[in-house]
Amino acid sequence: MKRSTDIHDLVAGLKASGEAFALATVVRTVSVTSAKAGAKAVVKSDGTMTEGWIGGGCALGAVRRAAMEAIRDGNPRLISLQPEDLLDEKGIEAGEIKDGVNFARNMCPSQGTMDIFVEPVTPLPELVIFGASPVAVALASLAGALGFSRTICAEAEDQSLHAYAETRIDSFDLPHDTATRRFIVVSTQGRGDEAALFAAINAEADYVAFVGSRKKAERLKERLGDKGVPYDKLANLKAPAGLNIEAITPEEIALSILAEIVQRRRNQCCDHYRNNKTGSVAKF
Repeated sequence: MKRSTDIHDLVAGLKASGEAFALATVVRTVSVTSAKAGAKAVVKSDGTMTEGWIGGGCALGAVRRAAMEAIRDGNPRLISLQPEDLLDEKGIEAGEIKDGVNFARNMCPSQGTMDIFVEPVTPLPELVIFGASPVAVALASLAGALGFSRTICAEAEDQSLHAYAETRIDSFDLPHDTATRRFIVVSTQGRGDEAALFAAINAEADYVAFVGSRKKAERLKERLGDKGVPYDKLANLKAPAGLNIEAITPEEIALSILAEIVQRRRNQCCDHYRNNKTGSVAKF
């Protein structure tokens, strides 16, 4: 088994690279188990265990599945790997979530109990801002404090209007794919609205919104539809952007948009637990 310092070095390297992974830690064992409390392992988003050790094959499947789910939704898991007779005594089925614990069946001959905490470590969600309008500038200013990485898509001569950005892209040439969760706001205010909206709608994103009136957004959607943009993509556009808080100033409008994004982000993250408080999610 690798030394814990090796695990810590790997974790630091993965964080620096922006790669999503999960850290699995054995927090409790009862009776005979192959791994003891404190054992750790790093699991990547495809389920590959790259470093460390948290037990034999009896635990690996459950940990890998939990790690991949945790990376996808951003929520940690506590897995309790128990022998079948002990689960039966408690009236719990393998795969059931109860009191925040994900129960799994231990099929190993040792028949011990092992609790494993699976913690996802994911890159910051990306807020992509198209344009350099006052609302766009306010969005970039406020988003950093809420834990977003900011990508500014604007013409080269407009980039200087944005004081805050982790990534800058001249014009609207945003890559379609992303390795992290992405939220897009188009706030071009008449400077390339259609081109920006076309790029935003065709990119991979959890949320795409347009800062402008509903009437203007409908006209733009009609033009894009005439150019062959699929209806389902156009239907996903949120316009006008933001929650209705009677916002007036650019800063207030930016606040309403970020509130909507945070709401969307948290709702999606919590769906797993909201829908499965006591039910079965996966047969471990």
